[in-house]
Amino acid sequence: MTASTIELAVREQDRRVAIYAAYAVGLTLAEALIPLPIPGLKPGLANIVTLVVLVLYGWRMAAWVSLLRVVAGALLLGSFLTPAFVLSLSGALASLTILALLRSLYPGILGPVGLSVLAAFAHVGAQLMVVDLWLMPGVSLLSLAPLFLAAAWVTGLVNGLVAARLLADAAHGRVGDAPRTSAEAVQRGSAP
Repeated sequence: MTASTIELAVREQDRRVAIYAAYAVGLTLAEALIPLPIPGLKPGLANIVTLVVLVLYGWRMAAWVSLLRVVAGALLLGSFLTPAFVLSLSGALASLTILALLRSLYPGILGPVGLSVLAAFAHVGAQLMVVDLWLMPGVSLLSLAPLFLAAAWVTGLVNGLVAARLLADAAHGRVGDAPRTSAEAVQRGSAP
């Protein structure tokens, strides 16, 4: 019997997904180091990457990046298949659903900031629903909803503004074009 091998062709899109997912996972890991004032209130920094990918490459690639980030982040943080993972996944799926609907029903109407805020509301709404239906059935979370929705508005706004800035920089060719050495910085005139 001879050994068989399967060769998979790696496309440029696959590389992009891997790179952006790695950025998102890195932000997820960095965010895990930030002390939380209230359990569950996170800034959602990895969503900045998802927004940038959504605008630059479309919903399908953004969905890959977001879902890979959720799974890889959970594996690296040791929370895979725990309630925290289910909460993260439900929030990501709700956000992706809202982004897909908004992009298809209202193309070009909302920019990164509007998309980010609405996706943050969907994320929090889905998580509150999972907590209410599965983790703490019978306990009313209605009193916590304003706090979590206010946090979603703030983090959605900030993340959307950061994504908009990154997209503007990308449009002007300034993203990823940083000097790699001090000599290159001097040559470009950007050294301190």
